[in-house]
Amino acid sequence: MSIYFNKDTREFHLQGMNVSYIFNILKNNHLGHIYFGKKINHRESFSHLVQYQTERLPLTTCVFEGDNFFSLETIKQEYPSFGNSDFRDPAFQILQDNGSRITNFEYVSHEIYSGKTKLQGLPATYSLNDQEVTTLEILMEDRLINIQIKLTYSLFEEIDAITRSVLFINKSNKNIALLRALSICVDFPDADFELLHLSGTWGKERHIIERELVHGIQSVSSARGASSAHHNPFIALKRKNVTENAGEIFGFNLVYSGNFLAQVEVDHYDVSRVLMGINPFDFKWILEPGEQFQTPEAVMVYSDQGLNGMSQIFHELYRTRLIRGKWKDKPRPILINNWEATQFDFDEKYIQELVEPAKEAGIELFVLDDGWFDRRNDDTSSLGDWTPDKNKLPDGIKGVADKINKKGLKFGLWFEPEMINKKSNLYKKHPDWLIHVPDRNPCHGRNQYILDFSREEVVEYIYKSISEILKDSSVSYVKWDMNRNMTDIGSANLPPERQQEVPHRYILGLYSLLERLTNEFPDILFESCASGGGRFDPGMLYYMPQTWTSDDTDAVERLKIQYGTSLVYPLNSMGAHVTAVPNHQVKRITSLSMRAEVAYFGCFGYELDLNKLAREEIEEIKGQIDFYKKYRELFQFGSFYRLLSPFEGNRTAWMVVSRDKKNAIVGNYRVLSLPNQGFESLKLAGLEPEYKYEISGSNPYYMYGSELMNKGICLKQSFSGGEFNNHDKSEDFKSEIFILKVN
Repeated sequence: MSIYFNKDTREFHLQGMNVSYIFNILKNNHLGHIYFGKKINHRESFSHLVQYQTERLPLTTCVFEGDNFFSLETIKQEYPSFGNSDFRDPAFQILQDNGSRITNFEYVSHEIYSGKTKLQGLPATYSLNDQEVTTLEILMEDRLINIQIKLTYSLFEEIDAITRSVLFINKSNKNIALLRALSICVDFPDADFELLHLSGTWGKERHIIERELVHGIQSVSSARGASSAHHNPFIALKRKNVTENAGEIFGFNLVYSGNFLAQVEVDHYDVSRVLMGINPFDFKWILEPGEQFQTPEAVMVYSDQGLNGMSQIFHELYRTRLIRGKWKDKPRPILINNWEATQFDFDEKYIQELVEPAKEAGIELFVLDDGWFDRRNDDTSSLGDWTPDKNKLPDGIKGVADKINKKGLKFGLWFEPEMINKKSNLYKKHPDWLIHVPDRNPCHGRNQYILDFSREEVVEYIYKSISEILKDSSVSYVKWDMNRNMTDIGSANLPPERQQEVPHRYILGLYSLLERLTNEFPDILFESCASGGGRFDPGMLYYMPQTWTSDDTDAVERLKIQYGTSLVYPLNSMGAHVTAVPNHQVKRITSLSMRAEVAYFGCFGYELDLNKLAREEIEEIKGQIDFYKKYRELFQFGSFYRLLSPFEGNRTAWMVVSRDKKNAIVGNYRVLSLPNQGFESLKLAGLEPEYKYEISGSNPYYMYGSELMNKGICLKQSFSGGEFNNHDKSEDFKSEIFILKVN
């Protein structure tokens, strides 16, 4: 058993291979936090680690009358409330029928068991057998209002990940309203951290941001109805000496795709409180008698092996115990998408012309993007009407899919199921089905509006529309897009007092739809997209094992986007494609080789018109595809290491290593040519020191793992550019790949 309970001291100890998490039951029967960090020995008591107030402090309020020392303001807690001597932001808040928001939840009981239960209606990590996960459930109760809270902790012992969630249970005969229902709280004993998070916007998603903690509240959040491109539902606290491979770091990630809050509050005693969960802004959830409310799951990770150590825990957990189904362990196909080649302007003849060179090049999957349904010739109409356009596709989706299949390629199809245009048959029939506020003109984005997925009949309509096409046609892949965020939030189906439930009910409706479709069509590879990476989160990965990382496919910009994304998410969750130049997003021209050598480190594919390329470019693409197929499993399932950050200099480097450490591939990239740079080397990571590796190239040579990690690969001086090059080609935007293997 990896979770212990010390009965006499009322302490819980979650002990993984390299991590310990310890908390106790306080004398007021609340839960107090003791320790989160590197694994420590279990013992019968951890009371010597607890620091309590021993002197009367000015202005401190205390819990018990006559006791001037027990104040929750000075105690680290597990799931704190507000109004009973702790003035920091709470983890939850309940509005009662008398107007009070004050609660007093006390420990009732606990259960420790092997395995992990499924969260009702929400995505979450899972166990394949009862031996790999141990779960602790703690029941708390406020007897005055007859409300219960169940705190759930699950420990993946060998992965060193801890997950947490909370269930609210209304056992009273009155309605209550949850004003705040976060998933985790962790109180750290100091504030000597830097806060790390992933922020950006469309086209530059998940850039790494770091800042020192200061007194007060620092947070990232979304109130857009989606986890968003602007802030990812991830934060980390890292010690100031942390590198990629050394130092302490604590990572937190919410398995949720909607509005979230990730917050750190530093108080006047330098205690750092981490809170994470559904964003309480504009949130209220009414619980009627007998009803329950389940919070999303949050993942907590600790590593003393730096950023890479943290990332590899997240990668292992998500790759093996979050992503599900047939495609969890199966290599992903190399695809080509027609969007950048055609946009809306295509017919079946043109599509078939695109398929021929794709087949010749060795591509495995052809994806038909936006524009295939009736009257969809631009982005102003037809979303919601999922009927094939017979003018473009005379034999419908089934016809085009069958023809592509006969040529030896699988067929994929784009949908944007959550959206509606006013110029559509669906809107004519059901104008109340979009999210809106009565008597107000709703904002639009990309000429479209959001369907009200908080309504079961809307979800059912979309389910039938999509499932009919998937049943009728040989579709192997679905690209699921979502191209605008939520405004004018309101539902015609909910009473006034429940309008603040709409964003969460929407996400629950989306999850229920995805659960049905992915279960009914287990052989289809689903890929999530939200104007690129606008909903790249663990909640979507539970249903769709890969996500389109960004609409920005420029090789230089992708260095930052993929580097930042890799802090949390594994390579086989990242869609990464080669597109035409000048790049559609930034108009930059990079070589075909650099575009591929960046995209290799993900789920590889293409978005361009192969018919417009020169013969030598087609031959180069054939070579790229052969190369990726040869090393596909290493790219998609190996251990990833970041070596040089694009946020810190002109160069970027990363590598992927096989599980037995006998094979590795290194990507080395330079953005701009700089004069007279001298000699450079690149230190590697994750290798076996005693192995002798062959480094491929025109003149292969050998180095020991110890040499490669401590001295590094000696780079060619010509790779640095210079004034006296013997050619007139630009030396900007250069890349190279090193292949390492043990014979």
